[in-house]
Amino acid sequence: MFLEIVTPEASIFQGDVESVIVPGVVGEFQILNNHAPIVSLLKEGKVRIRGNFTIDEAFESKFSNAENSTKVLDINSGTIEMNDNKIIILVD
Repeated sequence: MFLEIVTPEASIFQGDVESVIVPGVVGEFQILNNHAPIVSLLKEGKVRIRGNFTIDEAFESKFSNAENSTKVLDINSGTIEMNDNKIIILVD
């Protein structure tokens, strides 16, 4: 599935991923390939992205490494939309 992460300054990530775990307002949840369409608010926490991908050097410093080919992005809040195997996350 395709993931795009957008901040007020720039689109900091675009690529194919295996899974995404986000901090929803009623609890953390995971999105996998062929997930049902969803729109949700996000609260402060960590977005965990798993897969075999590369991050643009200009934005690499915003992400930290975790186990199992996972990158982590700290967010203050945001929204997520998943539809037709495309995820868009808007964060601040």
